[in-house]
Amino acid sequence: MSALADKIALITGASSGIGEAAALALAGRGSRVILAARRAERLADLEKRIVKAGGRAIAQPCDVGRRSDVQAAVNRAVDTFGRIDILINNAGIMPLAPMALCRMGEWDEAIDVNIKGLLYGIGCALPIMLRQKTGHIVNVSSVAGRKVFPGGVVYCATKHAVHAISEGLRYELAERSAEDGNTIRVTTIAPGVVDTELPDSIREEQTRAGFKGYVQSLRHPLTSQDIASAILFALESPAHVGINEVLIRPAAQIR
Repeated sequence: MSALADKIALITGASSGIGEAAALALAGRGSRVILAARRAERLADLEKRIVKAGGRAIAQPCDVGRRSDVQAAVNRAVDTFGRIDILINNAGIMPLAPMALCRMGEWDEAIDVNIKGLLYGIGCALPIMLRQKTGHIVNVSSVAGRKVFPGGVVYCATKHAVHAISEGLRYELAERSAEDGNTIRVTTIAPGVVDTELPDSIREEQTRAGFKGYVQSLRHPLTSQDIASAILFALESPAHVGINEVLIRPAAQIR
């Protein structure tokens, strides 16, 4: 039996891509999953697929840019199952464009979803985990959290923030563990190029075409299932083992 059996997992951005793959993987391990994302119809379909396969899932429409939505998702998990063991902060957007275009509305959106949405997830779930003295927070970042590239400056900045928040939280929880014995772990998953719908959030036409061309040039980009496997690796590690960061790229990706 998997160590994830009967764990309660909340996954943001669960309607497609990495979030969907993670939900299916966790449900397959016996976890009970709360599916949070904006696209309610897709969530409902995923919930049906998981239940049909013998799993347990609850669809919870959620815009992570709204603190009240995130709190409602956490409340749903606790009200239904009594606890929350795993939080996967996966929701994200990638509105790439040269800074000279000054697409400030998109900058706001990237900050709201990629940074504030992640912070809301932590802020709403962490008090539950602190009371339990156990839990695992997985923050999905990007290789862009380690590298900066033209056209992706703001996106890279948001993902650098994810790394800083994750490492700072890990540090604080490790210090606290020495005092109260909690086993709350923090993992950052930093994918390289993954073949998902994320490039569709690039509204600037030339940049979107260029990025999609780059994905195709790799011939074998990562799949969402590859990232879900990395997430499972971290989650299934023994409680005394902290998988702090996983940087995973296609073999052909240089940077």
